Amino acid sequence: MILWIVLGIVLLIVLWLIATYNGLVRFRNTRQNAFADIDVQLRQRHDLVPQLVETVKGYATHERELLMKVTEARTAAMAATTIDDKIRTESQLTSALQGLKVSMEAYPDLKANQNFLQLQEELSDIENKLAAARRYFNAATTEYNTGIETFPANIVAGSFGFRRETMFDLGQERASFEEAPKISFN
Repeated sequence: MILWIVLGIVLLIVLWLIATYNGLVRFRNTRQNAFADIDVQLRQRHDLVPQLVETVKGYATHERELLMKVTEARTAAMAATTIDDKIRTESQLTSALQGLKVSMEAYPDLKANQNFLQLQEELSDIENKLAAARRYFNAATTEYNTGIETFPANIVAGSFGFRRETMFDLGQERASFEEAPKISFN
């Protein structure tokens, strides 16, 4: 009788461990899948940036430093291999693209160029899709982090090497994006 009770308790613990481990693996895989969605949008953005830079180069010959910064940020972003590296380098590319957008406002002829307008529209569309993919990735990361940090699952997570993962946010760049644009009629 006692043997059956002990075996029942051991069986319940084993089943709980298996279910908890499998749940954590599902959370991790959902997060990785969410980042794959971001990767698709990033690849499209990386393909679009050189076209945009070449179009702007024709008009903004004195903006070479800014164009170099965008190109270097794109190259670094494409070379990033880990999720954390991609998050860091993509934040730098986003910042460089924001600087390029501000700079382009100074060129009325450029803003009227059909090729430029199409590239700008495509980039805007990609940025919107990227924002949605980041939101989904961050939701999956939050769910994963919550799963590995809550008791008693944190015991299983610690035993099997699950660790807290980073969110895809703007980091230090956030302050510049939260600041309202300055409008001048001079």
